[in-house]
Amino acid sequence: MTYLKYIQYFYLFAAGFFIYQGVVHLDSEEKSPWLMFFFAAMAIFMFFFRRKFMKKMDNDKK
Repeated sequence: MTYLKYIQYFYLFAAGFFIYQGVVHLDSEEKSPWLMFFFAAMAIFMFFFRRKFMKKMDNDKK
């Protein structure tokens, strides 16, 4: 279960990727960047949620 501690950082990587894609498509007419920014916001939320959950689980084990 130690891999669960590192999965939370995948969300930060995904948020960075979605922010990059949103900025790239910001001036594009055919693609809307707002969905990418929404996914980035959700990934950042999931990072903090998972981090808080892991801290809570670690405190329960002690």
